[in-house]
Amino acid sequence: MELERMSGWAEETEDTEKDPPPKTCWEKFHTTISNWMLPPDHRTTYMERANCLPPPIFIISISIIELGVFIYYAVWMPQKQWITLDTGITKSPFIYRPDKREEAWRFLSYMLVHAGVQHIIGNLFLQLFLGIPLEMVHKGHRVGLVYIAGVIGGSLASSIFDPHLALVGASGGVYALIGGYFMNVIVNFKDMVPLFGIFRIISIVLIVGTDVGFALYRRYISKVAGPQVSFVAHFAGGLAGMTIGYTVFSCFDKNLIKDPRFWICIAAYVAFLVFAVFFNIFLSPVS
Repeated sequence: MELERMSGWAEETEDTEKDPPPKTCWEKFHTTISNWMLPPDHRTTYMERANCLPPPIFIISISIIELGVFIYYAVWMPQKQWITLDTGITKSPFIYRPDKREEAWRFLSYMLVHAGVQHIIGNLFLQLFLGIPLEMVHKGHRVGLVYIAGVIGGSLASSIFDPHLALVGASGGVYALIGGYFMNVIVNFKDMVPLFGIFRIISIVLIVGTDVGFALYRRYISKVAGPQVSFVAHFAGGLAGMTIGYTVFSCFDKNLIKDPRFWICIAAYVAFLVFAVFFNIFLSPVS
């Protein structure tokens, strides 16, 4: 009996001394994503079903389309310079223009057109840097919902609060992703390593501050060529992300349509859409 106990103890000791198998590159990649995108209580669930199927099709596809449209207007349409686009995009059927607001598709299609190299690079960097890991965790239909909500909310808000200016760029959608992610960081801050949470918040503040600062500089200080464009979509997109985006991204392992918070946010968003449409039809100062 004593020999059996010693043998069993030796086997247990030997088992405990075995090192766990090393993580593959994909496992390390998914672990990093889960640490950045999810609170601790959801990371195990994500790792159990983590895969790259489907890949982040939405955010990559929309980025390729936006880049293609920029190249088209920069190269083939008449421009004085391609660093800051002017003549081509002002006549584009995609740009949102107050005098063309009866063409309803412009409230969405303006996201495809950008005002210059800095504009397109900034938006593409932000939406790929944040959108790819978000889509790997939450999948394309959820990321797409938040992105499009920010784009449409941005153009409608601009038509109300900055009604005389045109609008270009995907900033509304980008800021919706940032707003949703930011709210999740704030709400789950107590479950994170403090320095890690602080680093994420500081990173978001620096990125947003730099981008908004550049937009304000271009609008009020710089005398660069090209049309004046509104920056209201930045704030409206961020607000859409902090409401709809936060709700969508916090339902990682839940059925979204069964979450009452989602329907409350959707109802508020629809109410805003109805008011914005009414304003543009009956109250807009633009003739």
